[in-house]
Amino acid sequence: MSIAYLGRESLRQLKNMRAMIFTLAVPLVMLFAFGGTFGGAGQVDAATHLPWIAVTTIQVAAYGGMMSALSQAFQIVTERSIGWNRQLRITPLTGTGYLVSKLVAALALALFSIVVIIGVSIALYHPHLSAGSWILAALGIWCGVIPFALLGILIGQLAKPEFAQPLFMAVFMGMAVLGGLWIPLQLFPAWVADVAKAVPSYWLNRVGQLGALQSGDALTPAIVLTAWALALGALIVWRYRRDAARG
Repeated sequence: MSIAYLGRESLRQLKNMRAMIFTLAVPLVMLFAFGGTFGGAGQVDAATHLPWIAVTTIQVAAYGGMMSALSQAFQIVTERSIGWNRQLRITPLTGTGYLVSKLVAALALALFSIVVIIGVSIALYHPHLSAGSWILAALGIWCGVIPFALLGILIGQLAKPEFAQPLFMAVFMGMAVLGGLWIPLQLFPAWVADVAKAVPSYWLNRVGQLGALQSGDALTPAIVLTAWALALGALIVWRYRRDAARG
């Protein structure tokens, strides 16, 4: 039953047009705005040695993937408010199956967002980057959104309906700014860049850049993102068991 529920939950997320539009509209607007500004094929970012449009596309794809993964919080809050979680506990579906289904659904939505954003950028701006580099960049970003999918699940488990949106926006905007997904961190004081290295969004952006470069230290981003995923996973299990005990 867990496998069947997993498939249905993922398909339901991909058929949710409101969520799809929400998680694609803002990133695409950003891509059009910043891509038009930094879309010159000859412009190269001095920090990453990538074409500016490629750097911008990676930032926007990470932004869209992060938004898609975190947006799972709203679905879980809604299900909790109508008692759907309690209903599922009387079925053969295990707690692990339920949580994995939410993670897979979030990753499916994030993958769709990442692929669309990169595809639109390639079609409009023709960045000078090989197909292999784009594939590795997309794969790196997709794997890197796992902590954000888990964070979205945790927010969904903790937040009350009236506080879900403010909490989501606070977390999302903070992560976007510190990750350099809106404004390059080079424009901030040095201490901001130091703080940013503690949050997963910084490494989400970085792992996309390393994929595009097909070189560099990928171990550090992998360690940081994995540590975040393990910590958030432990909190999710604790919260789920606590809710189950209450039920």
